[in-house]
Amino acid sequence: MTVGQVLALLLNGLSSAAILFLVSVGLSVVFGVTRIVNFAHGAFYMIGAYVAFSLVDRFAQGSATTYWMCVVAAALVVAAIGLAVEMLLLRRLYHVPELFQLLATFGVALMIDDLLLLIYGPQDLLAPRVRGLRGGIDLFGQRSPIYDIYVILLAPVMLALLWFLLRRTRWGVLIRAATQDRDMVGALGVNQAWLFTGVFTLGAFLAGLAGAVQLERTAVNLGMGANAIVEAFVVVVIGGMGSIVGALLAAILIGEIQAFGVAFFPHLTLVLTFLVMAIVLAVRPWGLLGRAEPMTRSHEFAKEPPLRPIRPALAATAFAILVALAAAPTVLGVYGLGILVDMLIVALFASSLFLILGPGGLVSFGHACYFGISAYAVALSVHYGGLSFWPALALSPVAGGFAALIFGWLCVRVSGVYFAMLTLAFAQIVWSVVFQWYSLTGGDNGIVGLWPDVAGGRIGFYYVVLAVSAVGVGVLAGLLHTPFMYAVRVGRDSPARAAAIGIHVRRQQWFVFALAGLFAGIAGGLFTFAEGSVFPAAISVERSIDGLVMVLFGGVEAIAGAIVGALGFFALKTEILRYTDSWRLVLGILIVLIALVFPKGIVGSVGGLWRRGDEP
Repeated sequence: MTVGQVLALLLNGLSSAAILFLVSVGLSVVFGVTRIVNFAHGAFYMIGAYVAFSLVDRFAQGSATTYWMCVVAAALVVAAIGLAVEMLLLRRLYHVPELFQLLATFGVALMIDDLLLLIYGPQDLLAPRVRGLRGGIDLFGQRSPIYDIYVILLAPVMLALLWFLLRRTRWGVLIRAATQDRDMVGALGVNQAWLFTGVFTLGAFLAGLAGAVQLERTAVNLGMGANAIVEAFVVVVIGGMGSIVGALLAAILIGEIQAFGVAFFPHLTLVLTFLVMAIVLAVRPWGLLGRAEPMTRSHEFAKEPPLRPIRPALAATAFAILVALAAAPTVLGVYGLGILVDMLIVALFASSLFLILGPGGLVSFGHACYFGISAYAVALSVHYGGLSFWPALALSPVAGGFAALIFGWLCVRVSGVYFAMLTLAFAQIVWSVVFQWYSLTGGDNGIVGLWPDVAGGRIGFYYVVLAVSAVGVGVLAGLLHTPFMYAVRVGRDSPARAAAIGIHVRRQQWFVFALAGLFAGIAGGLFTFAEGSVFPAAISVERSIDGLVMVLFGGVEAIAGAIVGALGFFALKTEILRYTDSWRLVLGILIVLIALVFPKGIVGSVGGLWRRGDEP
């Protein structure tokens, strides 16, 4: 490789880093002050790109000055949208647990995806080349776009402006103070509502600016928001939450790794970013310039109601549901039984995630990793090993539990959003291996022809799924009342006190993480036979986020919340798909409404009303 080629790759990496910095720094500042894991941030980035496309296509085809004015205008439009989202939605949710704010922003992201689809259509949009930004510069015989130079220069300019804003203005001082201790800022008389509004609007502006600047570098498409939010989380976590300089350093690191990785390690392109994040967090758990959260910090679910024995009415209802499910084959056809099988599997998967999210207090963005690993373990054992149904299914808890045991040992070394992102990193690494190892997994062609050979055909398989799912959920429910899970709750609510009385908090979290992976693995094994095939989507981020949404949808105070949330989310998604192509818009609206009306999830909110009704 020549010197010119190396310099060209270096510049390409720096220009990508500048975009990553603009996206991630807004996300970092928003999280540092409001503690919102804003899933709509990638959608704001995408809006910026689409609005900039419309403005540039209309006004700026021949003038570089007009082009940059359109870029700024697009960012301001996104800032106005962010302002409206914060004031109309998030401001009503600051008093609820932080994870339900995440649920609301996820709903907003779904709504934005479909609105942009309705407005612009599904096709990729390529902006017209602005005359003043065409051309390039020669570097030792290699030509690089001049636009990349402008983008590279934008990053230090924005860094300087943010530094001045945060270090030399009163508002900036308040932001930094709120990042360290927002409760104390409120106690000193600062209007936190308007502070949060300003910070969220600033984050939306930066996301919109990044999307608008990206316009001349790539086509605008509906998938860019999801890609941007994942990469932004990676950058923020590597750099350290709340650190602007850390975000810049991490953006440069990731940008260069991606640029040189494509040239030198094309088969590792998908995995390099997440591999680097896993290594950084393993060596420095709080990121390059981040700070460790104190062990004394109370968990957001520490005020959950005390555990009580199962009410007779609830036990009777559960038994009646099981009886009805057992009788379902007498009244339902093949399609109906197929839907019930899918619902039972997602209920078991969501219940396994509840084990670490509720009692464990650990938010996982990569729980589908263990679902998918088991699905592929079963598929490979049938496809290559010729195993029959029962021996292959028996591999699923072993594969899921063992993978969770290995990955969990590294994940529990960190907490909070760092834990969530490390679980995502491992899931993406596994997904990348599965997606690119064509000779073994079939890549995106998957492995097909995996139908279960059980007595009774489809009806027999339905009863197998019903029995395994019911036993799995029952075991998980029983675990909640064991001394082990009581100790896990103590470590969740007050890790410092738990350590003082002799509870090894990290070890308890590790074990519960492995247990959750084991039960997710069982669901993954059933899924393979239910679908008759397996594809990389079984390990995708989308499946992990769907599981997280299911648990939050129902509530994290009881395992019934995970079951109700899984069934409700699946039913809504399935039914909406039957009647409209805009299912993301409808589902997003429903999620936002549930976040507003049932801020503890459906079961959590209904259970609260029930408990109040029992009080004298």
